[in-house]
Amino acid sequence: MIHAETLRTRLAGGESVLMPGVWDPLSALLAEQAGFHTVFISGFAVAGSLLGEPDIGIVGQAHMADVANRVCAAVPNMSVVVDADTGYGDDNDVAKTVELWEAAGAAGMFLEDQVWPKKCGHMEGKDVVSTEEWLSKLKTVMRKRSNLFLTARTDARAVHGLPDALERGRMARDLGVDAVFVEAPQSLEELDQIASALPDVVLVANMVEKGKTPLLTPEELTDRGFCLVVSPLSGLLSVTKALGSAYATLRSSGTLRDHLDTITAFDDFTDLVGLPIHLANDAEDR
Repeated sequence: MIHAETLRTRLAGGESVLMPGVWDPLSALLAEQAGFHTVFISGFAVAGSLLGEPDIGIVGQAHMADVANRVCAAVPNMSVVVDADTGYGDDNDVAKTVELWEAAGAAGMFLEDQVWPKKCGHMEGKDVVSTEEWLSKLKTVMRKRSNLFLTARTDARAVHGLPDALERGRMARDLGVDAVFVEAPQSLEELDQIASALPDVVLVANMVEKGKTPLLTPEELTDRGFCLVVSPLSGLLSVTKALGSAYATLRSSGTLRDHLDTITAFDDFTDLVGLPIHLANDAEDR
């Protein structure tokens, strides 16, 4: 639970925290290598990478718990926030989600108010549950958790309009959640309205490339009142394009011999995944 407190301390000190999205141990190790101290396991990314499916409620509690266990074990020094979608059922299921996330070593979770099966926040056709049902789930998390950093996410802006989303955000804040996330504002003006309505709680901004919300830097978002920034798809969309390009070149040319500058060196990869540590341990055992 030290990672949850570390995250709270960073945010309380006024630090802007940028969380890249990850979906497996390798992506988490690369984020750690780049210098990040906090990552976000994205349900969108897990759906695409683990199952080859869109983020429309196909990935469930067991899928996410398994990925959380693998990622947290691979990067024990990082704070790992894990998407929990809607909690995967009723209050009893939400309580089980909390138990699984904490057992995995997660620092925090996002819990949203969509109707299950949910959709990516930047897709059309979403619906939300009643405010009372969502608040009940948030209360369950707060009662069940040991120390998880809880982000309350509302998708009501796309369904009922921004005023309803802001009211839901205020009610979640009043429960004592750690952060409030109003998903998919569509302009700078809407970002400013969110910050004005919720000045006394940590606010989350979701930066999805080519999504509905204007792309801003962490510094620009901090100036607007948002200090917890998630960039959930930057890595996934980048690696998808890189893999597609590599496979296309391999298919057309039969080799990457003339494109070695586009790939990671063999030894650099084995270093990333810890081969030197394993070799040193083997040497000690002899």
